[in-house]
Amino acid sequence: MLAQLTAKVLQTAVVLLIVSVASFSLLKLAPGDPVTLMLGSEYSQDTYDDLTRQLGLDRPVPEQYVTWLGDFVSGDWGQTYASRTDIFTFIVTEALPVTLTLTFFAILLALGVGVPLGVLSAVKKDSAWDVAAAVFALTGTAFPSFFLGILLIWFLAVKLGAFPVMGFVAPWQDPWGGLYHMVLPSLTLSTYFIGMIVRMTRATMVEVLEQPYIAAARARGEPEWRVIWVHGVRNILMPLVTIVGLQLGGILQGAVLTETVFSLPGLGQMLTGAVLGREYGLVQAGVMLTATLFILVNLLVDLSYPLLDPRLRPRS
Repeated sequence: MLAQLTAKVLQTAVVLLIVSVASFSLLKLAPGDPVTLMLGSEYSQDTYDDLTRQLGLDRPVPEQYVTWLGDFVSGDWGQTYASRTDIFTFIVTEALPVTLTLTFFAILLALGVGVPLGVLSAVKKDSAWDVAAAVFALTGTAFPSFFLGILLIWFLAVKLGAFPVMGFVAPWQDPWGGLYHMVLPSLTLSTYFIGMIVRMTRATMVEVLEQPYIAAARARGEPEWRVIWVHGVRNILMPLVTIVGLQLGGILQGAVLTETVFSLPGLGQMLTGAVLGREYGLVQAGVMLTATLFILVNLLVDLSYPLLDPRLRPRS
């Protein structure tokens, strides 16, 4: 077990190293000059050369990468070019909590709606409930998140005044206010994943309900709710956990549009502004943090398999 964990951690480190090399190289090819951005429109050549040397941009790209990697691992992520804000503080203490909050509520909503609806669709196979669930799932996966967000703002926020149009309130400071502000963004971000979870849950649950152990549980006289929610749902946890882990990248990608539509100061809006402002150090840090979150979640998914399926546990 320890050897397997060590191998997965090393694999994770290698993937992150590859991501860092690729993102750093691509950003060096991007248009724009950080020195020009910092100096403004009027400067002398000597001032330009001095600042270039201070930033280390006159050195070869491989040397710049090694220096950046050492600083990044040690927690020195540099400063933004325009406002001279500490990047680590800006991302970790300001932007990241917003994105994690949005992602948490979106996943919670996707599982809370998608799993029961998928189970109901499987239990009521070929019924009107099944058809309605299929239509809902297809509609949810076909709706672009940014368009859905605009519709929700127009109808629920502007027309009905039921929810705030935009803004963020930290749930750890004001639980009810934070939840109230998260309803529309979470619904916007989770709709696609609700449809996907419904379809996956239904397909897996239909297969599980045809297994001999389900028939045996019913023959023993166990209540139908226990047959479905204990014996049945327990055996769809592995594909469910897998799809949540694999779709984290899609959730983070959707968070970029969702945070922009609802003016949430998270990683998505931060990266959008950094790209437009050519804040390449901020973009690099954001890409690395996003990649780290995605890879760590998938590592946890891999490690959870033996807990969900006893057959995968090492034999003593």
